[in-house]
Amino acid sequence: MTEIADRYRRRAELFESTVAGAPSERWEDQSPCAEWTARDVVGHVVAMHAMMLRPLARELSPAPAVGDDPLTAFRAARADIEALLDDPDLAAIECDTPMGRMTVERHVDEVSSADLVIHRWDLARATGQDETIDPAELGQLWIEAQAIPEEMRIPNHFGEGIVVFGPVVDVPDDASTQDRLLGLLGRHPG
Repeated sequence: MTEIADRYRRRAELFESTVAGAPSERWEDQSPCAEWTARDVVGHVVAMHAMMLRPLARELSPAPAVGDDPLTAFRAARADIEALLDDPDLAAIECDTPMGRMTVERHVDEVSSADLVIHRWDLARATGQDETIDPAELGQLWIEAQAIPEEMRIPNHFGEGIVVFGPVVDVPDDASTQDRLLGLLGRHPG
């Protein structure tokens, strides 16, 4: 297993446990993302997993819709990505992305895998669960968040209806690394 596959599995496990822990009555609750409910957060994550398969001319395996069963929908998408990462030939295929040409494996790492961390926070916030981001993740994500290009904050820059990151949210200078990261990613940590 590669470092990228291992990192994806750790992140997916935490995300899945948050999906599994969501109280059924909270799925329609507002998430920190303005247009999304808790269920929509899972829907976005599953849709981004599908995007990772497109350069390989693949689709997600049949599964229940997120609207019917968020947990099973995520588990199925997760299995598809893990199968891709476990196949060295597929993982090494190069593809064009909005961030330039890279391997499918790296694209998964920089998009879907990284998304699992911040969207786990979104889902936890929306459903009243523990919002703590794994401290082992914070250092690298903090570095990456500081390098987010401004065009990734412009609504519709990558297509109609696509908003990658919101405007930076100011947090106090003495805020925790987690809160500073959330602010850079356009979220109100408090």
